[in-house]
Formats: sequence, C-alpha cells, structure tokens
Amino acid sequence: MNGPLVVLVGPMGSGKSTVGALLAERLGAPYRDTDDDVVSAEGRPIPEIFAADGEAYFREREHLAVRTAVAGHPGVLALGGGAVVDPRTRRILAGQPVVHLSLGVDEALRRVGPGSGRPLLTGDPRARWRALADARRPLYDEVARAVVATDGRTPEEVARAVLQELKLRDE
Repeated sequence: MNGPLVVLVGPMGSGKSTVGALLAERLGAPYRDTDDDVVSAEGRPIPEIFAADGEAYFREREHLAVRTAVAGHPGVLALGGGAVVDPRTRRILAGQPVVHLSLGVDEALRRVGPGSGRPLLTGDPRARWRALADARRPLYDEVARAVVATDGRTPEEVARAVLQELKLRDE
C-alpha cells in the first residue's frame, strides 16, 4: 500500500500525537507528525514561526509537509489541527484512511492547559478553541472515513477505537 495506514486529524488537544504514537506501536509501523516536520524544516518552534512570519506562511509549510508525508509515509500520520483548512491539503487527503479525533471544549482546554503557547489560543482560549473547532469540524468530517470521540477516554481506548473503525485489527 502506498501512503499512510492511518491519518489522524482533529482539533488541538484531541490526542493526535499521543494516539498516533500508540497506533504506530500497535501496528509495528513508523509514526510521523507533520507539525514536527515543519519545526524540523524551519529550525524553530511553531509559535516562533507564527510570530515572525504569520499564519499564512505556516499553513504553506504545513501543506508541503502533509503533501510529502502522505506521498511517502507508510505508517501512522498525525496532522496539525489546522492542516485541513487548506483545500489543497483536503484534496491530498481524499481517499486516505483519515480518522477525525473529536472532543469538547472543556476536555480540550484541560488537555492543552492554560498558557500553552499555542498561538491560535491567545486571548480567550475557550472562545478561540470553540470558534476554531466550529469552523474546522466540517472540514475534518469532509476528509474523514470515521470519527472517534476522545472525551473521557484514555489514549489506549481511543487507539483501539481507531483500529476498529478502520478495521485494521480485531480488538
């Protein structure tokens, strides 16, 4: 099979990185996070990229990272929360085994924590997170084969649900 076994999308705090690493371990496959790819390519953290060059610059770098990863990564891939905003990225994800990890605002803010350094949560984190989630939910659902709720579940429970949804393992 060309491309990833699983692609995880969802809002910040949904557990894409944590669950992605668990899935990779369970599947005996490599794990890759496109946020890490962008940081590595740029040589600086995401908040610094946003501050110095703006969101549009970051989104372009993110799109390139997703394009590269989907074309050649044979394992589990986690995308940044806003990757689906770019229509080119959504086209790349068409036909891929994408799972939307969903969660509510209270759980997200508990996981992300106050003062998280996330550039899109400055000001009122609750209102900002909710606005982002509401705007992006239809985009996540557009690209996803399945939705797995993460509220009140351990990463292991979420990983098991993803495997079941994609019928990668009988668990």
